[in-house]
Amino acid sequence: QVQVVESGGGLAQAGGSLRLSCAASGIIDSIVNMDWYRQAPGKQRELVATITSGGNTYYGDSVRGRFTISRDNAKKMVYLQMNSLKPEDTAVYYCRADIRTSTLRPLKDYWGQGTQVTVSS
Repeated sequence: QVQVVESGGGLAQAGGSLRLSCAASGIIDSIVNMDWYRQAPGKQRELVATITSGGNTYYGDSVRGRFTISRDNAKKMVYLQMNSLKPEDTAVYYCRADIRTSTLRPLKDYWGQGTQVTVSS
C-alpha cells in the first residue's frame, strides 16, 4: 500500500514563508514526477510546481520566483519552499506523485490528503 502524506501547512503573514513536505511510503520501485497542487475555496485545483526524477522543475505563473520545489529521492520526499507569501496563496495544498510499485506494473498517480495554508494580510 502506497501512501503520500503532506505536512508543514499552517498560518503565515503576508510576506512570510512556509515550507511544505511530502513523504511517499510503502512498496515503491520508482517515483517519476512529483507535484504540488493547490485548491482555494470556490476555485479549481491548479498545478503549483512539478519536479522530475532528474530534478527538472516547472512552476505556475502565480508562484514562479517565490516558490521553490525540491526533492530527496533517497528519502522519497518532495518539498515546497514558499516565500513572499500572499493572501491569494491561501489554499489546500496537495502532493501528487507518479509511482511504480514494481517493474512489472505501470505508473500510477497517488495523491495526499492535503494540508491547509492560510496567509493573512
